Amino acid sequence: MNLLSSAALLLALALLPVSATAAVTEEKTQSLMQELQEPCRSEDWRVLLVNQWNPLPEDFAVTLKKLPGGLSVDERAYEDLTSMLEDCKKAGLQPVVCSAYRDVATQKRLHKNKIARLRAAGYSQKAAEEEAVRWVAAPGTSEHHTGLAVDLVAAAYPYLNQRQETTPEQVWLMEHCWEYGFVLRYPSDKSELTGVGYEPWHYRYVGRETALAMREKGLCLEEWITLEKMEDLMEPAEQQEETADAVSS
Repeated sequence: MNLLSSAALLLALALLPVSATAAVTEEKTQSLMQELQEPCRSEDWRVLLVNQWNPLPEDFAVTLKKLPGGLSVDERAYEDLTSMLEDCKKAGLQPVVCSAYRDVATQKRLHKNKIARLRAAGYSQKAAEEEAVRWVAAPGTSEHHTGLAVDLVAAAYPYLNQRQETTPEQVWLMEHCWEYGFVLRYPSDKSELTGVGYEPWHYRYVGRETALAMREKGLCLEEWITLEKMEDLMEPAEQQEETADAVSS
């Protein structure tokens, strides 16, 4: 059981209705944990989970649409993204898309370069590889492969570091991104669950309904998907109990 699954399961149990959790025995909990270890493959493209525990299938493909600057995103997220950027600009700000879709070859080069920089800084090979994935995903495990993720920075401060969060552009985006179906994918308090360090510039499209729900409950994508999966796994048991109650009455 990896840390993500166990921590997310505990949170999911806490969020489920009391009526649903009352019958969750230790045996049932262990069974749920085992099922949560399986790769998450949602039928909803908007909540496709990609991280170091859930790589994309080798045959993954996406239809892209180019942004004005030449970068590309999943065509299904294009309209909401452009609306968000336009409204941000109407507020007198200057957001810039500095990264969007990346193919596996590009991600491989970025990941390799990050490891090389860490090695040059004195890290051992193993330590460099472990630290690198917290900042640059290994090929096949990056959200940028999906075309649903974008890195947004302020034109006046185009640097990918924590100070980015203080720019007026990020303040606006963090406050309003959910209105357009986006979430800040790697918040500062969720690194143990996402496996990625705090990135106050990386936004992920999940759809407007899900973005609102995640915001209201304070969930990252791993937690949201775990909760959804928990509800699906609990539903058959609840239905059986309701049927038994109906028969007995």
